[in-house]
Amino acid sequence: MTSTLPNPTTDQLGAVFSADVRDGEEVSRRLLDSAAQLSYDPTTEVDWDAELDPAHHGLNPQWSTLYGTALWEEMTEQQRVTLTRHEVASIMSTGIWFEMILQQMLLREHYAADTSRADFQFALTEIADECRHSIMFARACSRMGITGYKPKRSGIELGRFFKTTANAETAFGGALVAEEVLDVMQRDWMRGEDVLPMIRTTSRIHVVEESRHMTFARQEMRESLAGVNPVRRRISALVIAIVTQVVVTNLVHRDVYAAASLDTDRAVREAAGNKHHQAMMRTSSRHLMTFLGECGLLTAPAVRIYRSLHML
Repeated sequence: MTSTLPNPTTDQLGAVFSADVRDGEEVSRRLLDSAAQLSYDPTTEVDWDAELDPAHHGLNPQWSTLYGTALWEEMTEQQRVTLTRHEVASIMSTGIWFEMILQQMLLREHYAADTSRADFQFALTEIADECRHSIMFARACSRMGITGYKPKRSGIELGRFFKTTANAETAFGGALVAEEVLDVMQRDWMRGEDVLPMIRTTSRIHVVEESRHMTFARQEMRESLAGVNPVRRRISALVIAIVTQVVVTNLVHRDVYAAASLDTDRAVREAAGNKHHQAMMRTSSRHLMTFLGECGLLTAPAVRIYRSLHML
């Protein structure tokens, strides 16, 4: 089976949103039109039965947390392949966890809302997308023979609290954090010639459909922040930064190193000090940080958190 998915370019993905449209209903109508034209069913677009080439990585090696370290140089090629497959499975598992949080926040935000509005209808469209993405990621992990990685217990409990209490800008800000960082990674993965074709296809699907979700999140944040008092803005800035910290620190589970037959403690230390990976994180966060700055959400406490995560 050959996927019919195109390789999306920046122009293709941004064409629907190129105008500087700030009216929420107009943005949502355009997003609904885009969803009608560019939506994919992973059950048919991904070749789930294809053999997995043992030489193919789970993600571009340059995105591995150990790439560029002394330990990476000591690893065999098979260890590198195994590590990147477990790393992508961990990232996908974290994606599923946060998509489930997002779905609950969207339902809460639009509970008993005006069903005739385009933003209500797009919120339901996004929930449907996220359901398909979660199933797609779960199936990809299973196809690689990897059990899904769970976030730390502290992350699970904080996520439970966040999804119940978040206001509009913190809910959509948290969603934007997870989507923006993963978007940059996946744009590389979907073009990686040494990446599993299954991962390349799932990445293309996610990039296309998440581009709409990010546009929606930005618009909802702008509307929610319009005219808010400085105290609420500072609180929201800190909450979004804390959510970012929880998401980013849960992306790659420490058990991925044991799966590649590595000394886990050493691997964690080298990953934490990996200058190459820190630079990749700053690259993946550039657009996100610019937007948060435009919204007045890069307060001093928030900036300290983002710098500790190497996102600034």
